[in-house]
Amino acid sequence: MSKGKNIFVLLVVAAALAIGTAQSSAQRLSTRAVTPVPHPTPERSLFNDYRGIAIGTQAADVRAKLGKPKEASDSQEQFILSENESVQFYYDAEHKVNAIMVTFQGDVSKAPAAKDVFGEDVAPNDQGTIFRMTRYPKAGYWISYTRTTGADAMVNIAMQKM
Repeated sequence: MSKGKNIFVLLVVAAALAIGTAQSSAQRLSTRAVTPVPHPTPERSLFNDYRGIAIGTQAADVRAKLGKPKEASDSQEQFILSENESVQFYYDAEHKVNAIMVTFQGDVSKAPAAKDVFGEDVAPNDQGTIFRMTRYPKAGYWISYTRTTGADAMVNIAMQKM
């Protein structure tokens, strides 16, 4: 082979190696796991109590604000506030609220929207149901929001001590 042909062959081989290296780098980049960018979580939700009753409230204070419960035990109480609204409080060993479950059913027009709870809208899924759960470590609780649609529409808002 002449010197010119050798240089040409070397250039072709070098170009092929460079293209192969570029392709494998692109493949490595495209198959690399993408790490989601964390969004800052506020210290607490907009919905941090129910009718003035928050996580940590004494059971006696709950009854002072809402009256006599429909059902009661040492660990929980249920209050029926209207035909469409009820709430359950769950208590720890010291009789302090450690979880709250608010339920609106039927006519849910008076129920808070997801934006009232989280400060932003939550998009519904394909069936129209809305669900979101967010932890608030600095506040010491998590909160979830579920809204269904239809004739038996329901909104559940749950808060629990972490």
